[in-house]
Amino acid sequence: MTSTTATTAPAAARKASAALPGAWSLGLSRGALELKQFFRLRDQVIFTFAFPVVFLALFASIFSDDVEGAGITASQLYAAGMLAAGIMSTSFQSLGISIAIERDEKVLRRLRGTPMPPAAYFLGKVWMVLATGTVETLILLGAGSGLFGLDLPTDAVSWLTFAWIFALGLASCALLGIAISSLPKSGKSASSVVVLPFLILQFISGVYIPVGTVPDWLLDISALFPLKWMCQGFRGVFLPQSASVLEQTGSWEYGKIALVLGAWCAGGLVLCLLTFRWKNRRDA
Repeated sequence: MTSTTATTAPAAARKASAALPGAWSLGLSRGALELKQFFRLRDQVIFTFAFPVVFLALFASIFSDDVEGAGITASQLYAAGMLAAGIMSTSFQSLGISIAIERDEKVLRRLRGTPMPPAAYFLGKVWMVLATGTVETLILLGAGSGLFGLDLPTDAVSWLTFAWIFALGLASCALLGIAISSLPKSGKSASSVVVLPFLILQFISGVYIPVGTVPDWLLDISALFPLKWMCQGFRGVFLPQSASVLEQTGSWEYGKIALVLGAWCAGGLVLCLLTFRWKNRRDA
C-alpha cells in the first residue's frame, strides 16, 4: 500500500505540473489584463493617444513652410519624426512609469510570490505595448496623411522597411523602459525620472527641431539612443529621397539604423536582467 502511494504521488505531481498553463499562455492572459486595465482609465487613454497628435498639430501648423532644398514641407518633416516619438511614448515612457508604480505599490512583490513565471509578466507588458504602439502609430499616420500632407508609401519595400524599424524600435524602447523603471526611488518620482530624459531626447533627436539645426555634439549624444535612428528611418520611409540632404550624413543609413536598434534590443535585454528588481530598495 505504501509502495503504491509512493509510486502514484510523483505521477500525480507530474500530471498536475503538466496541467498548469505555460509562460506563453499566461503572458497572453496577462496582456489582455494589462490592456483591459489601460483602457478602463479613460483619461490615461486620451492623454496617451492625444499627446503626440496635439504636438504634431501645433508644430506642423506653426512651421508649415517649405524646407529649402529638401522638396518637402516642415509639417511633413514633423509628422515623420512624431511617429517615432509616439512609439517611444507608448513603450519607454509607459513602461518606465507604470512598472515603477507597480513596484512601489508592492504589486510586483505579490506577483513574484505567485506560481506565475516571471516571463509571463514581461510578455503581458510586451503585448500591451505592441497593441498601444500600433494604435498610436495608426492614429498618427492618419493625422499626418490626412491633415499635414504626409505621403504614405505605395510599394511593399517601403512598408517592409517601416515594419522592421517599428518592431526593432518598439522592442528596444520597451526594454529601455523596463530598465529605467528600477531607477526611481518611488512611484511618485517615476514621472520626473522617466519623462525628463525622454523630453531631452525628443529635442536633440529630430522630433521637435530639425536635425540640420541641432549642434553636431548633441546629435552625437542622441545617436547613442534609439529615438534618433527611429526618426531617421521613418523620414526615409515617408519622405522623398531629396529630403535625405537634411540628415547629418546626407543619407538614410538603413544599415546603421538596423545595427543600432538591434544592438539596443540585445543590450537592453542584458540591462534589464542586471537591473530589474521586484522590490523597492527599502524593502529589499
